[in-house]
Amino acid sequence: MSGGTRAHDPEKWEPVFGQDHAQTIGPNIAVTVSPASEICPVPSERGAFALLLLWLSGVCLRVTVLAIPPVIPLLHRDLNLSETDIGWLSSLPPMLFALAAIPGAVLIARLGIVPALFVGLLLNAIGSIARAALPNAAMLYATTIVMAAGVAIMQPALPPLVRAWFPRRIGFATAVYTNGLLAGETIAVALTIPLVLPLVDNSWRLSFVVWSIPAFATALLIIACAPRTQGTNATAGRLWWPDWRRPLIWRLGAILGSVNSMYFVTNAFLPDFVTAAGRADLISSALTAENFCQLPASLIMIAVAQRLVKQPWAYIAAGALALISLVGIMMAASGAWIVFWSGVLGFVTTAILVLGLALPSVLSAPDDVPRTSAGMFTISYTIAMVLSVAGGWLWDFTHSPIASFVPVALCAVVVMALASTANHPEHPENAA
Repeated sequence: MSGGTRAHDPEKWEPVFGQDHAQTIGPNIAVTVSPASEICPVPSERGAFALLLLWLSGVCLRVTVLAIPPVIPLLHRDLNLSETDIGWLSSLPPMLFALAAIPGAVLIARLGIVPALFVGLLLNAIGSIARAALPNAAMLYATTIVMAAGVAIMQPALPPLVRAWFPRRIGFATAVYTNGLLAGETIAVALTIPLVLPLVDNSWRLSFVVWSIPAFATALLIIACAPRTQGTNATAGRLWWPDWRRPLIWRLGAILGSVNSMYFVTNAFLPDFVTAAGRADLISSALTAENFCQLPASLIMIAVAQRLVKQPWAYIAAGALALISLVGIMMAASGAWIVFWSGVLGFVTTAILVLGLALPSVLSAPDDVPRTSAGMFTISYTIAMVLSVAGGWLWDFTHSPIASFVPVALCAVVVMALASTANHPEHPENAA
């Protein structure tokens, strides 16, 4: 090659900014690439409001989902749910997060980013409030599916919205809505029992109504007041089906699936792990440490994510610290160390989560962000569900509590192995 030109590989997706055309990446497949002039950030005077909408949307990703655990004893009493019933109820949201992510990309392609986000918020709120009127367990499952489908539509809408509103501050804006997501988890779990239930005469039905209010309010704000930039408009012919032949989608899915697995599997098995170790008194403190440490981590990431998102060493360091934390939990000689390493794990998995959620927007052309995000979420939640089952099977098969943590320890290794994704050849800066 000479003169700074590169040979074109027809099987490789190559973003070319500054041109408005469909690029061929393989037989009969094209990607619409938006010119740089169409990447119109939110005007500075509306930037703070746009960030508030992102944060509120992040809250609504989890606040209705986490409204269920605090009222499980009441559901047992009123609906005669068994532990198996609760297990199925808990598995529905991550199952829908995987199954409905691609339909979310379809809505984005047909309606545009902001209308699709509105639809997701509305389904989320309707499904949540419908749980208040249900007469039996079957309807509880059905309305939970509606609620989770709404969240599943919202998730692939937020990365392209970040890309459209803050194209030069993707890491920062992603950290903002991730902080909202973590706040939503904490608020629902922390306030339902001491505050919400006493206000509604200990009615779990009315507590679901209360937690649907943020989703309804955010939906109204989004549809009425959300900044409309050219990047949020629907594009005729915009592709929505993920290009599964594209290695980048699988790498992104593996990174996010690994961090989701580390979080979900640890939360699921840590109580039984410390109980098997004769320290049932540590259940609350260990889980609190893991989940509480996510909040300061997300606040720190707001300040540094923009600088770290394209740095492979950041993923290697976080993955290594996650592995050390998991080994520390498994090998801890005292209860204090289990609590300490649980907190460290919560901190570093949050850092990886923020960076991983930013990568589709960083590594894809604007029109490709929705379907890339949808593919990433589909793969990641599938991995999390499979590894949750694998962890339990390993415990039962080996009769060793430590065995349940082996799959997530391997996930930390996967994050380190895929660290180069942050500086992937498909990154626009590397394609120029």
